[in-house]
Amino acid sequence: MSTTTKKTKIKNIAILCSGGDSPGMNCAIRAVVRTAIGHGLNVYGITKGYSGLLEGNFKKMDASSVGNILQHGGTILQTSRCPDFEKSEIRTEAAHILKRKNIDALIVIGGNGSFNGAYKLHREHQIPVIGIPGTIDNDISGTDYTIGFDTAVQTAVDAVDKIRDTAHSHARTFIVEVMGRKSPAIAMHVGICTGAENVVLPNQEIDLKNIVDDVKRGIDRGKHSSIIIVAEGEKPGLCHEIQKKLDSKHGLLAHVCILGHIQRGGNPSAIDRFIASRMGFEAVKCLLSNQFPVVIGYVEGQVKPLPFENCLKKKTEYLPHNLELLKALSI
Repeated sequence: MSTTTKKTKIKNIAILCSGGDSPGMNCAIRAVVRTAIGHGLNVYGITKGYSGLLEGNFKKMDASSVGNILQHGGTILQTSRCPDFEKSEIRTEAAHILKRKNIDALIVIGGNGSFNGAYKLHREHQIPVIGIPGTIDNDISGTDYTIGFDTAVQTAVDAVDKIRDTAHSHARTFIVEVMGRKSPAIAMHVGICTGAENVVLPNQEIDLKNIVDDVKRGIDRGKHSSIIIVAEGEKPGLCHEIQKKLDSKHGLLAHVCILGHIQRGGNPSAIDRFIASRMGFEAVKCLLSNQFPVVIGYVEGQVKPLPFENCLKKKTEYLPHNLELLKALSI
């Protein structure tokens, strides 16, 4: 693991959220703040991510700052996307701001794009950084889990269960679009957990005949409803394209329901609360032991520091055993 060997005295740390929000971020923030204060450190929250850092939006936090936030979705620090942070001169300005404000280390909660910015900040300016994976897509390389995934899946499952009720009542087929972009994780899990007749995954060739055959097989054995789960992908309108082709080429009528950003919000699940709290705790412990730069990941049921460079890419593959399970149960 590529971590520092030089002893650095950490006294003042800052924390920010970057990219899309996810349920459980507040739990990680709370854990960082209270663990750090318990060890005599000063903690500063940066509002609105890297953009807020560049604007100097720092506020000192205490134990009361994170009281009663555990159960709330989103992030009390707010978040943003900051394309300018990809520029080296912008990162240089960010490093100068951190030094002027006497910040000794930075904790970043976000996805792989946010991690790339943090890692470059460390490589170029020797800023001690720790990453905490926070994205509902569960698409960060190196870690088995990212904060918010469980809550997003449960939110989508609850919605599809309700759609199934009305689909059954009217003997209809529904195409339900879930979030995930390039990641198949949400679509795969929701498909399995809701008994979907078919799941369309990102970067997968769409087999319309297979979808129709799956629906007809269910009808032939007495089913009164069918659910097709579609991962949103990067190009909008995929579910409507599938709907039109199913109708025009196969005579299969289907209704479209796009769940959208409802999957990002809501109270974090117990799993997300626990893992996020553990990650926040471990992030501070790593700083105290001069173990950086690292990402606090989740591997084989354990929360632990991982080499930062292992967590800089998107994870877009789907696990073969999950695909096998999906096919086995959707007959």
